[in-house]
Amino acid sequence: MAPPLDREQILRRQSLRESAARTYARSLPIVPVRARGLTIEGADGRRYLDCLSGAGTLALGHNHPVVLEAIRAVLDSGAPLHVLDLATPVKDAFTSELFATLPRELAEHGKVQFCGPAGTDAVEAALTLVRTATGRSGLMAFTGAYHGMTAGALAASGGARDTSVTRLPYPYAYRCPFGTGGARDLGPDSGTERGTDIEPDSGTERGTDVVRGTDLVQGTDIGQGSDDREAEAAGRAVGDAERDAHHAERGAELAARWAENALADPKSGVPRPAAMILEPVQGEGGVIPAPDSWLRRMREITAAHDVPLIVDEVQTGVGRTGAFWAVEHSGIVPDVLVLSKAIGGSLPLAVIVYREELDTWRPGTHAGTFRGNQLAMAAGAATLAYVRENGLAAHAAELGARMLARLRGLAAHHDCIGDVRGRGLMLGVELVEPAGPVGADGAPPPASRLAAEVQQQCLDRGLIVELGGRGAAVVRLLPPLTLTDEQADAVLDRLADAIAAAVRTTPGPTGSPLPTMRGTTP
Repeated sequence: MAPPLDREQILRRQSLRESAARTYARSLPIVPVRARGLTIEGADGRRYLDCLSGAGTLALGHNHPVVLEAIRAVLDSGAPLHVLDLATPVKDAFTSELFATLPRELAEHGKVQFCGPAGTDAVEAALTLVRTATGRSGLMAFTGAYHGMTAGALAASGGARDTSVTRLPYPYAYRCPFGTGGARDLGPDSGTERGTDIEPDSGTERGTDVVRGTDLVQGTDIGQGSDDREAEAAGRAVGDAERDAHHAERGAELAARWAENALADPKSGVPRPAAMILEPVQGEGGVIPAPDSWLRRMREITAAHDVPLIVDEVQTGVGRTGAFWAVEHSGIVPDVLVLSKAIGGSLPLAVIVYREELDTWRPGTHAGTFRGNQLAMAAGAATLAYVRENGLAAHAAELGARMLARLRGLAAHHDCIGDVRGRGLMLGVELVEPAGPVGADGAPPPASRLAAEVQQQCLDRGLIVELGGRGAAVVRLLPPLTLTDEQADAVLDRLADAIAAAVRTTPGPTGSPLPTMRGTTP
């Protein structure tokens, strides 16, 4: 019998041997030894619900049977595991399955380039492709973006200092750069805080007239005789969601006009770029979904000015947002689609798919030793097929909407929750300092310390979450697409308890007394 693993010794050796650049290991000091589905077991025997999922890599969760079966089949077949970019039956099967899921225009008139096994290398390949095809070098990218850690990908990301990239405003309703959103509506018709807008001649708060039978906090019947406060809170959540949608559209329209003017105005100082690159939902940027109307405008604008549109679906792809590819929500077809993470079925794999007209680069223009990862292609093909055949994108849309509604109900009990947003099973809770000064973006400052405490409180309760966004103050949920209703309840119960505990122990933020997600007093 093998001796028990010493968690503390393993973590100590990691700290001594690994670089100062390590990240997740600092905030999540666990030593996983077994995993299945949503659950990770640590060396100390503790079990955790994993809502990080390898930063969105594990569409089917840990060690799904179809993935393991696909990997074993390759290993048992005697097939080569490393083949550079040579054709193999495994590669052919993966490519066929991938093309079966793509938007029709790309599937019928597209090319695929296998890249080094990381999303950032696929971004680099996309940039090389469009620069080669257009003969231009500039790039249009967006505030808050994250495209990877290599030089070109970093230059296109939100924190870059590279002035060769034109930075455009991304539509972020809660922290709108045009001042149309945030915690307060400062327009001439407002003057009140978000969620307490007084309707003309009504004398009542907007959104407090709740349709009986739907409780956004608990998902149960509120019926006659239920707690009026709960109904009012749920109603405010509805009102806030409606107002947020209105703000998002206003900000998105202004952002689109800015982008269009930069390309159309000969005095803008922005030469026509090689491409525009964007994420349909900014993940690391704080789980910020772009409005569909804005994405359609970006497609129209780039097409009108002959600028290739690159869409980075490294994290949003394979059903994560409630459609197989996030671009399907808006109906746009990009010129280049950047894919990684879930397409490898938990193993490293990255590709770009692009319009055949762009295929002007010469052999070897973009290459990499590990382009031919056969195990990843087998696992990826199995994952793509399973998601497609079992309707997991639709499941993600349905379950994600229910989770989002419950999180909005939770926000009604904590003024430190500034915003709740997401799409499908890509969800975010933005924590703020409610008493802090409202900034130029219309929102109070991010509550970085509180968010770190929430993450720790989650870990103490057996829940793994990630942080992102401005000030690392957005609690992010990326559960596997196989998440069940019962598991979703468990995740939200633990998160709600963690937020309540963090509010009690962290100086600064406040919140009203919180019932559990089941409606009972803690």
